Amino acid sequence: MQPSQQMEPKKEAQGKRIVRLLATDIDGGLPLERALRRIKGISFMFSKAVCTTMNVDGRKKIGTMSEQELKTIEAFIKEPKLPGWMLNRKKDPETGQDLHLTMANLDLRRREDINLMKKMRSYKGIRHEMGQPVRGQRTRSTFRTQKTVGVMKKKAMPARAAKPAPEAKK
Repeated sequence: MQPSQQMEPKKEAQGKRIVRLLATDIDGGLPLERALRRIKGISFMFSKAVCTTMNVDGRKKIGTMSEQELKTIEAFIKEPKLPGWMLNRKKDPETGQDLHLTMANLDLRRREDINLMKKMRSYKGIRHEMGQPVRGQRTRSTFRTQKTVGVMKKKAMPARAAKPAPEAKK
C-alpha cells in the first residue's frame, strides 16, 4: 500500500467533547434539544421551548456552540420567559411566583415540601412518614412494609388408625 492510499483518521467536527452547563456534564456530540434534557428539571417540551424562544437550531451540536451562546442559554433557563403552565413550580407557596427549578434547587424544594406536609400532619405527609403510597394506589398486593402475606400449606397429618368395625349382634 502506498502512503497516498493509506486511510487517514476521520477528523471530528470542531468542538468540545464535554460541555458543562448548569453544573452538569453533557456529551458535546448531542444536539442541543437532547443535551438540555440531560439536566435535571428540564423536560422535552421545556427544551424545545428554550430553542424556539431563543431562535437557536435544536439540531445543532452543543459541543460546537460558543461560550457566549451557552451562557445565554444558561441565563434563560435560570430565568425563563415562558408561560406559567410550562414551568415546573407554579405559584410557589413562599413567593407566589411561577418558578422553574433545576438541579439541586429542585431536590431541596421537594424535600422541604414533603417535610412541611409531615409537619402539618396532612394525609400525604402521614403517608410519606409511613412509607406508604401517597397518590391513592392500592396496597393489597404491593407496597408491603412487613412480611409477605401468603397462604400457608397445612402439614400432612398421619393417617388415622382404622376403627374396629362394631361386631354384629346375634
